[in-house]
Amino acid sequence: MSESFNLPLHPQTEKRERPDPLPVEIAQINAQYGSFRDVTEESLRAKIEADKSKDSWADEEENDSTSADEDTTERLDQLYKRRAAITQFAHQAHMEAMFALDFVSLLLSKHTPRQAEMSMSAYLKQVAPLGSLNSEIVNPPPKPDSAAKDTKNVSRGWRLQNFNSAAAKLLDSATRLEAEAASETNYWNEVLAVKEKGWKVSRLPRERQALGVQYGFLEATPIFRDRGLAALRRTNDGSLILDKGLIPLKARTVRVRVRSGSQITGCSKHRPASDNNESIESRILQARDTVYEEELFHELVREARILGSQGVTTRQNLVQFPVSEGQEVLLDLVDDDQMSPEDETAQSNEHAVVADALAHAIRILLAYAHRQNLRRRTQLPPPLTPKRRQTPEYQLLRPVMAYLQHSSHVRWLESLLNDMDRILKSAGITCDFTATPFSSLSLQRAVDGLPKVEALVQEFLFPYESIFSAQLVTRQSSFQVKVRTNVTTPPLGTHYEVSVNLPQYPDVRPPNRIGLQHEVASVITHFVLLDILTAITQSKGSPVHASGKQDTSRQLTWEAAYPHNGELLALSSTGQCKKMKVSLSRHELTVRAHSVRGIDGVGKLTADKTPAMSSQTWKSDGTPGQLSLMDFIAEVSKE
Repeated sequence: MSESFNLPLHPQTEKRERPDPLPVEIAQINAQYGSFRDVTEESLRAKIEADKSKDSWADEEENDSTSADEDTTERLDQLYKRRAAITQFAHQAHMEAMFALDFVSLLLSKHTPRQAEMSMSAYLKQVAPLGSLNSEIVNPPPKPDSAAKDTKNVSRGWRLQNFNSAAAKLLDSATRLEAEAASETNYWNEVLAVKEKGWKVSRLPRERQALGVQYGFLEATPIFRDRGLAALRRTNDGSLILDKGLIPLKARTVRVRVRSGSQITGCSKHRPASDNNESIESRILQARDTVYEEELFHELVREARILGSQGVTTRQNLVQFPVSEGQEVLLDLVDDDQMSPEDETAQSNEHAVVADALAHAIRILLAYAHRQNLRRRTQLPPPLTPKRRQTPEYQLLRPVMAYLQHSSHVRWLESLLNDMDRILKSAGITCDFTATPFSSLSLQRAVDGLPKVEALVQEFLFPYESIFSAQLVTRQSSFQVKVRTNVTTPPLGTHYEVSVNLPQYPDVRPPNRIGLQHEVASVITHFVLLDILTAITQSKGSPVHASGKQDTSRQLTWEAAYPHNGELLALSSTGQCKKMKVSLSRHELTVRAHSVRGIDGVGKLTADKTPAMSSQTWKSDGTPGQLSLMDFIAEVSKE
């Protein structure tokens, strides 16, 4: 068992935070020593000397012995007596306070009887009527004339000082009121000037005591529509401050660049900065343009995410898509004063017009999307469904990509047909090519119930189509190529539809839809080659020599042995046989002819051991001095 330990149970003596108040100390002194009137200096000195000579230990011993002798009964009697004395003292103090209250109440009942009656005791109300006690002011002794004069002067000085202070305060208030009135006048004049410019001014929804200007677009997406309202704050001089909130301090714009290979060959121009950037009008315009540009780039990024299959890529602050091989378009959101190093050094103006046109196009398309939102909002709403309707992405990149892609394919096809036309002309063959680029666009088309501006923009949202037709060497032969581009609905991309009319080869039919350029080039050159073979088989002329006389020798008649390979055969009545090979590309036309011995037992041609080869090549440059194709055929066709 553990050893026992002593635990003190005496209450802890706490030192008072505050000393006893003065009335309590005075009451203690009165109870211990009597009234202060009986206290003298001699008695205090005698008390001090007695306390010095007194033995403190003797008093303690005496107290201890006395307390030890007292029994329990005496202690209880002493406790009761002391409690009775305390109670009597409390009753006496209460009675004295009630007497004082009755005295004051009776004194006040002369002037305010109803209020004084509420604090009077019932006994006083019975023995003394209200208002029976009164007080008067005893006239003080007369003051000398000098004191009265001083008092008068002092009071006059105080009044003058108070008057001066009141006048100064009134002047300050008038000055402040005048400045406030001028400030308010200037503020409202500028607010009216903003409203006269056409801006919508209204109270702020969450701050009804402040005015705001609506510079955003109500048909924009909610996150940008809510940012289109800014407060018009007033400065000390009354001028307006546009509290733009989340709008960045610097103006921002969507920059369009064209990159060919590794070099920037075109960049859109920045908006010209306003001459007075401190005016409220310029600040509102800057805020409006910045919100519009940020919404434009936001919608571009949204649309780019669904166009990944068509080569569109997005990064942190960049959207890029290809136009053709080695050429692509870059779109990013930058500050107006920001210029990248590649824009300053390695930049040419080859495609600057294209970049500006693309920059204007995407902004016009965003405005058109806002108009469409307004049109949908003003129409009857569709039926309610439990499934939430998704907001479709705006068509900003898709029309631009379709136009650029279609324009690239049209230019390529035009260059192909022009090269072939020059080659045929150099060979003395006439072939008419007709091009109708963007034949599907009709800028004069009117749509009922649709403004002209929206109808014009809507033309560029449909699939693009261009038509190329050609009248070949023989008048009965022709072909037509339709180039169709669509990036909104399947089939996506650019497709070629080729239709041909070759009476000599009625079974020849092109594919229904061709998507690759080299396939289109091979199909067109093949049809032109077949038509050239037809023209050779139908030729009956004789060559003309340099002397101007026509050669009247007998000519061989050519027949297409393997027309799809460009091979022809000619067999004379004497048994002489010749073979001709015709090849055509977009760069040159080549004809080769040589003699063959005859046909062997299995039906194959047997060539001479050392055949005499005749060839002629025509290119697009049209080398002078060359024979035409028909003259060369007539020269080769001699027996």
